[in-house]
Amino acid sequence: MLFLVEIGTRRVHILGVTTHPNGQWVAQQARNLMLDLGERAGQFRFLIRDRDTKYTTVFDDVFTSEGIEVLRSPPQALRANAYAERWIRTVRRECLDRMLIYSPRHLLAVLDEFVTHYNEHRPHQSRHQRPPHATDTGPPVIDLAAARVRRRKILNGLISEYSQAA
Repeated sequence: MLFLVEIGTRRVHILGVTTHPNGQWVAQQARNLMLDLGERAGQFRFLIRDRDTKYTTVFDDVFTSEGIEVLRSPPQALRANAYAERWIRTVRRECLDRMLIYSPRHLLAVLDEFVTHYNEHRPHQSRHQRPPHATDTGPPVIDLAAARVRRRKILNGLISEYSQAA
C-alpha cells in the first residue's frame, strides 16, 4: 500500500495497492496523485519519504516539477516520519487487524471506506477532536438529552459513526 498524509490537516490519500511494488509503479502513483490534486498541489512545500529503493529519481522528479521539495528521512529513525507511522498503527488497529483481507482489490475497497471515515468523521486529538475535512469553526454543541442520534455502520459494523437525526 502506498499512501500520503497531509501533516497540516491529517488527511490521508491512498495512492495504490499492489503485491509487487517497483519503481515504475510508485512513480505512476505519484503522477496520478498530482493529477488528482490539480491546483491543490501548489499548496505543498515538502514531501517527506523514507529511503526505500522503490522511490526512484523519477518519483522525486514528479514532485520537484511541481515545486515540492523531497526530503528523505534519516536511516533507521522512526520518529522522523512519525505521522506516517501513527497512521499505519491506526489503520491496522482500527481496521485491518480485525478483518480477513483476501485480495488486493478487497484491500483497496476496505481502505477506501476506512479512509473516507478517517478523513470525514473520525475525531483527531491534534485537531481539537475535529476530522481532517472539518471547518475551523466546527459544528455547534448539541444537547444529546434532547436530540435524536442516528448510527451508521461502516465496514459492515466494524466502526460506527453517529450523527444527529433530522
